[in-house]
Amino acid sequence: MARAWSEQLKADRRQPAAWAFIARAVDAYVSASVEITGRDIAITPLSMPLSYILDTSAAELACTLGRAAASFPIEEACYQLSACYTAMLPQDVRSAWGAYYTPPALTDRLMTLGVEAGVDWQTARVLDPACGGGAFLLPVALKMREALPHLRAAEILDHFEGHLRGFEIDPFAAWLTQVWLEIAFAAELQAADQAFPKVVTVCNSLEQRACGQFDLVIGNPPYGRVKLAGTLRTQYARSLYGHANLYGLFTDLALRWAKQGGVIAYVTPTSFLAGEYFKALRGLLVREAPPVAMDFVTARRGIFEDVLQETMLSTYRKGGKGSATAVHFLSVNGTAEVTHVGHFALPGEPTAPWLAPRRPADDDLVAGLNKMPTRLADWGYKVSTGPLVWNRFKKQFRARSGKDVYPVIWAEAVTPDGQFEFRAQKRNHLPYFKTEAVDGWLKVSQSCVLLQRTTAKEQARRLIAAELPEAFIRTHGSVIVENHLNMIRPVRAKAAVSPGVVAAVMNSRIVDRAFRCINGSVAVSAFELEALPLPSVDKLKKLEKLVKTGASASAIEAELECLYAGGAA
Repeated sequence: MARAWSEQLKADRRQPAAWAFIARAVDAYVSASVEITGRDIAITPLSMPLSYILDTSAAELACTLGRAAASFPIEEACYQLSACYTAMLPQDVRSAWGAYYTPPALTDRLMTLGVEAGVDWQTARVLDPACGGGAFLLPVALKMREALPHLRAAEILDHFEGHLRGFEIDPFAAWLTQVWLEIAFAAELQAADQAFPKVVTVCNSLEQRACGQFDLVIGNPPYGRVKLAGTLRTQYARSLYGHANLYGLFTDLALRWAKQGGVIAYVTPTSFLAGEYFKALRGLLVREAPPVAMDFVTARRGIFEDVLQETMLSTYRKGGKGSATAVHFLSVNGTAEVTHVGHFALPGEPTAPWLAPRRPADDDLVAGLNKMPTRLADWGYKVSTGPLVWNRFKKQFRARSGKDVYPVIWAEAVTPDGQFEFRAQKRNHLPYFKTEAVDGWLKVSQSCVLLQRTTAKEQARRLIAAELPEAFIRTHGSVIVENHLNMIRPVRAKAAVSPGVVAAVMNSRIVDRAFRCINGSVAVSAFELEALPLPSVDKLKKLEKLVKTGASASAIEAELECLYAGGAA
């Protein structure tokens, strides 16, 4: 309801309206909590001016939310009101700040992983470099108090001053963090007759001069591509390859703030596990802070609203030795249910994709994959993206064939069952393209294997491929492949493996499982496909015969299962 109300406002009024709304909700929460506990609660006044005046209905809604939240445990109340704030922000602001707050179930699980990695709440100095809303600093402070029951009120507050710290770019979200800490420790503040220490600094975390002093750097860093100023790009060059992503930068930042032997515990997207743009970051982690454990969140819905990326929880130890990393599935339904999946070893080449089991049955598969050095390049193939970006050439599409007009191969030409079917059925898709003199680079004149570039983990298959028939190429001379398709193309006239076998391998269940152990996003990238472990060429004679003679899919699948079961190097 709060979000719907904010969406009716002009874009430039939504942020100040969200401030006014949540500030009113917090006041109502405090008042309701005082009634429930009988204890006075004093919170730091908001230093920023509230320029938006709530109308009566919005003010009543804010008060209703605040009073309702007072019936929750404080961590849940903190999450609900803080998440309500981010949901009300304009989308461009929310995206720029990466403001997606962490549910208590994930927070609790990540803190457990931190303890398993060696964090001691009695002594740990803790930093959250993106602490908006208090999702981590509040439960960390509660854990510290639980671990130090012998400390008097003034002593626990002094302990927080020396052991708890947060950075936050959004001043309102920083205020929320401070306020939740003041509410949670109202009894101690009253007993000690002092204020809660100022543990949150409003700043751009990336610009802070780091010194390795923390036992634990924990949080849910912002994510999304970002354009860096020259000085920052130089500062973080060691973890960058191509585009910069905020969560990759915050991972590098965490390594700088953690002391030797310290732990980094983060909620992040999974895309860094295999994406080419994260290869330098993977290499940095292997060298400086190998992973200790990883939890893959099995469902995206209901965890982070409006987030499409797959999510994981990870811990790393700075200066660790890089032993086998524990892998778990995490199912969240109010609480976190953990299923042990297995382990994985880091690759010999630090920047290579990390192969990790995604279900219990994958443990043996990953062990076998690590023994398979053959890749598409060894078969005589490379992967590239279809060159046609359709909206740059709208005037050149045609409904019929003609002179210098060639078929357009859209993504729907690769059917879900792995067949090629020339068609243009979707909106704005026309079947032909009129080339001009400068368009030679768009033409594809060689048979190849086409593969869908975007699929989701919820789909039955992540790899959906079809051979682009040589006969179709001969009939039309050339084709134009649109960029929602990957092309697996032979690098020489006679590849070591036929295109039909390549398509059959990509469409198999076992290779789909292998790809899921590499991939970390909805994109099926050329980099990941070229890193996919494959059987060696000399082991493929039977498979070649099966494909050539039109054997059943089950027979082909059975042969591939045998090849991968033995780790066919």
